[in-house]
Amino acid sequence: MIENLKKILNEDQDPKAIEKITGKLENLLMSNEDIGYIAVQKKPAVNLFPDSIVVTNKRIILCKPKNLGLSMEFIDYDWEDVAASFVKEGILGADYTFTTKSDLTHTVDYLPKKQARKLYTYAKEQLDLIKNPRVSGSEENKNSDIQSVVEEVATEEVTNFAEILPTTTYSSYEDTNLEGTSGERKLSELSQDELFEKLQNYKKLLDNGLILQGEYDNYKKEILTHM
Repeated sequence: MIENLKKILNEDQDPKAIEKITGKLENLLMSNEDIGYIAVQKKPAVNLFPDSIVVTNKRIILCKPKNLGLSMEFIDYDWEDVAASFVKEGILGADYTFTTKSDLTHTVDYLPKKQARKLYTYAKEQLDLIKNPRVSGSEENKNSDIQSVVEEVATEEVTNFAEILPTTTYSSYEDTNLEGTSGERKLSELSQDELFEKLQNYKKLLDNGLILQGEYDNYKKEILTHM
C-alpha cells in the first residue's frame, strides 16, 4: 500500500486528503485487499470537503464527507457488480462515471484529468480480469509441465505386446476403468513414475493401432487426475 500511495502523491494529490482517506479505510479493507488508486475532487472554488473515489483489487469505494467533514459515508461495489466505467474531460477537470449491472450510475466530478485517467485505466484492468480471469503462475506452470510430459512420450515400436497390454481386456471405456480389478493396484496407489510409465504404455498402444484415440484420451484423462 505504501508504494502505491507514493506513486499517487506524485500526481497532483493533496497529501493531507490522501492521509485522511487511507486512515479511515485502514479498518475497512478486507484480507488480501490492496488500494490500487485514489482520486480526489478538486473543485475550482471551495474544496474543503471533497468527495473521493478509491479503487482496490476487489471493489470501488465512494467516500463522501458528512457533517462538515467530521464523518465519512462509504459506498462500495464489487468489481463483479460493475458493468462499465467512463471518463469525460472538460475545461475544469474530468468526470469519472461507472454503472452497475443493476443500472445504477455514480459520478464523481471535478477530478484532475490525470487522476481520472489513472482511475479509468485501473478500473479497466480490473474489469478485464473479471471477463478474462488469469490462471495463477503455479497452476499455469503445472498444466504446462503435464502437457509437456504427455507430448514428449516417444513413439516406440512394440515388439512384445504382452509387456504393455493391460491385464484386463477392455471392450470399451464405459465397461471398466483404470482402477483395475481386485488383483491390481489402484491408480491412487501408484507413484508418479508408475503413473507416467502407465501413460507411456497406453501411448504405445495408440501408436500401434491397438486402441482407439477416444480410448487413449479417456485413459490419459484418468491418469492425469492422479499425477
